[in-house]
Amino acid sequence: MLARQRQELILEQVRERGAVRVSDLAERFGVSDMTVRRDLDVLARRRLLAKVHGGATALGVPSTHEPGFVEKSGRQQAEKEAIAAAAAELVEPGTAIGLSAGTTTAALARALLEVEGLTVVTNSMAVAEVFSAERPGRTVILTGGIRTPSEALVGPVAVAALRTLNLDVVFLGVHGMSAASGFTTPNLMESETDRALVEAGHRLVVVADSTKWGTAGISTIAELAEADVLVTDSGLDDDARAVLAGEVDQVVVAEPR
Repeated sequence: MLARQRQELILEQVRERGAVRVSDLAERFGVSDMTVRRDLDVLARRRLLAKVHGGATALGVPSTHEPGFVEKSGRQQAEKEAIAAAAAELVEPGTAIGLSAGTTTAALARALLEVEGLTVVTNSMAVAEVFSAERPGRTVILTGGIRTPSEALVGPVAVAALRTLNLDVVFLGVHGMSAASGFTTPNLMESETDRALVEAGHRLVVVADSTKWGTAGISTIAELAEADVLVTDSGLDDDARAVLAGEVDQVVVAEPR
């Protein structure tokens, strides 16, 4: 395959998925990571995409851009399922847990359906639907609030409800994570609500696939060091793992099938 053909296909992937990883592209095209990085350099110089740590993103995506739940559901599905399975191993029967909104936490909800005696607090309509549809006898507390594109309920009603609760562990899905900005979201109201959820938990577990590294939303939910555990996937490169290992007590790396 000629370099130009490969670069056109890479650009199609970026436009379709919003972000790509060097390792995934190298495997797909049967070339080295260095070859892919050179392709990304060419496309970045032409202002067709933006290079980030370990990959590239669509150009000009603002820090306030918030993809819808359906759009995000189609991204990194294997990685999210692997992360959900690993995160579910951290949940003890009979505990009270919090699940933030997001496609990864929705995958985690499905992975928790067989765990007995849980009390689940969430501001995610999608998470609540998973439990109500599959296990109607489970205790699920859904906060009120204003609905966002990511199917989250946010705002003062949600914050007030969360501030009255004490949870054993909170699982937080994020839009982005970086050394400079911590764990972030593109929605200011969702950030406030997520911070209230984090404060309600005795332990914080962040669930985020590797493409979230190097991405920053407009508002920081929590600093990296506030997470007790980060569950991510094996696509995270060594440099990012080193940074996270220096900040987070435990980094769990799940291998997608």
